[in-house]
Amino acid sequence: MLVTTTPNIEGKRITNYIGLVNGEAIIGANLVKDFFANITDVVGGRSGAYEQGLREAKSIAIKEMIEQATRLGANAIVGIDLDYQTIGGSGSMLMVSANGTAVVID
Repeated sequence: MLVTTTPNIEGKRITNYIGLVNGEAIIGANLVKDFFANITDVVGGRSGAYEQGLREAKSIAIKEMIEQATRLGANAIVGIDLDYQTIGGSGSMLMVSANGTAVVID
């Protein structure tokens, strides 16, 4: 499955627009990650635990979107948009959503 953030694919012709596809992933921040993230914030640098969590959530959201497009008969997804939002009472969870247009290309 070819996936891209661009509205078209150079050298390919879109023959059918199937429709909107999406995938979501929600990750929660646990106490251990929070503890080490706070230390990183005080000392400086990057929080590897949170960065890894974000990468995993993004991968899950994209995988779900691809699976949905495949079920619909698409062989590509164009115009992909990734959104990140904190949710929950104290913003303790992070939601990653991936949206795009499933298409058939030659």
